[in-house]
Amino acid sequence: MFNRSLRILFFSLLPFSVHATNTCLQDEASLTKNTLTEQDWRYATDPHGSKALTKASLLSEGAIWVNFSRVPRVDAKNNSWVELIYDLPKGDLKGAETIQLTYQSSRDLVVKLSQKEYGGKGDKSYAHYQHILPKAKKWVSACINVADFNRPSWTPTNSKDLGIIKAHVSAVYLVPDLKDDEGGNAVIQVKSITLLPLK
Repeated sequence: MFNRSLRILFFSLLPFSVHATNTCLQDEASLTKNTLTEQDWRYATDPHGSKALTKASLLSEGAIWVNFSRVPRVDAKNNSWVELIYDLPKGDLKGAETIQLTYQSSRDLVVKLSQKEYGGKGDKSYAHYQHILPKAKKWVSACINVADFNRPSWTPTNSKDLGIIKAHVSAVYLVPDLKDDEGGNAVIQVKSITLLPLK
């Protein structure tokens, strides 16, 4: 896994991510549902001791379930991380204007667009465009417009902002909002994720 220690070493005046309260306007019965496929999902943890626990498999009883345990940041050069990853079935975000997510999370949930320019094959800042959803103890459906994603406040000043290039977004990362210096535990569940085109 790539070293992400630079995340807290630099700051910029780029906009903060929005803490979303945008539940879908439709009632639950009218939402577009996408059956989950386990091969599209995976998780990643740092090599410093953070862990992920699943049930018999990551996809169980029609929903993704994972319990993350993140260790505190090791030192100035070594950060910790935990991530639930949805690899886009078509390999990119082209044609999508809204991400509809039905989820539960014991912590606020950071939704990230994994884009080549900001990752290991780019500037290695890992300052991907993101949007923060509130924690939810019950199933809730949120609709996030792609235009509402922003780069994080800790984006390095030397990371050039090229905007969201949908053809270069290969995955959606779901990350519990745990503090670097504290670590902690978080359970994330996903019942459905759907990419919706512009209406």
